[in-house]
Amino acid sequence: MKSLKTKTLWKNLRRYRVLYLMILPAVASVFIFHYIPIYGVQIAFKDYRTSMGIFGSEWVGFKHFIEFFNYPYFWQILWNTISLSLINFIFFPIPVIFAIMLNELRDGKFKKVCQTITYAPHFISTVLVCSMTILFLNRQGLFNIIAQVITGGSHEAVDYMANPGVFPWAYTISGLWSELGWSTIIYIATLSGVSLELVEAAKLDGASRLQVIRYVYLPHLKPTIATLFILQVGQMLSVGFEKVFLLQNPLNMETSNVISTYVYNVGIGMQQFSYSTAIDLFNSVVNIILVLTANAVSKKLANTGLW
Repeated sequence: MKSLKTKTLWKNLRRYRVLYLMILPAVASVFIFHYIPIYGVQIAFKDYRTSMGIFGSEWVGFKHFIEFFNYPYFWQILWNTISLSLINFIFFPIPVIFAIMLNELRDGKFKKVCQTITYAPHFISTVLVCSMTILFLNRQGLFNIIAQVITGGSHEAVDYMANPGVFPWAYTISGLWSELGWSTIIYIATLSGVSLELVEAAKLDGASRLQVIRYVYLPHLKPTIATLFILQVGQMLSVGFEKVFLLQNPLNMETSNVISTYVYNVGIGMQQFSYSTAIDLFNSVVNIILVLTANAVSKKLANTGLW
């Protein structure tokens, strides 16, 4: 039986050798840059010293994990990270709604203009998006100018980015603006696969536009929505470092100090490599648990999952 499977395997390799050669660079890249470095995770359980190397450093077990859990600002950092993700979840349906709205447009030129306008911010660098956000929200920024016009000049200029309560919303809304159009692509692609005959049949049966969306479009979108939602749940503690770091300042640290920025500060800034690795490993383990949980819940409620 094994020899038969081996022969079939080699037969397929010879038959589809060109296709396997095409994916070889991608497989090699993932293996080299994602799998080989995994061996370095062991420094989370050691007092790593560069002079002694990974294998020569002293094994200390869960010392660095306990140190992180006992850190006075542990719960604040964890809550800051989770709260940013929860606010992102609030806006999760917006790309779906926007994709349906674009799909319902009958004017082809206007539809292309809308798509171009919303796709364009995706190609703006994170540094530029953060710079624009800071400029709009500073004392001489657009928001203060609008407020002064509305109030007739009685509004007192405020530096919004100095307010810890503003930071989570500035982070999320600026991200929504820059990624809204790009996030709709996969939903629009799914909607393009909906049978036109099915839509026309629903309309002939007297279905309104909203009923077509509810009973035709949304059931087709459900597997895609579930998959993307599970992936987003798995990134709950992996809030993007670059954007948070660029929007962060000493006055909003109360809400902007998240796990990724803390790892950067202690790992690169203080060179506590073992401690920072332990924090990042804790982050990854929690994300894996969240993915497994979200997948199980999705399969039970929506009969759809990643596996």
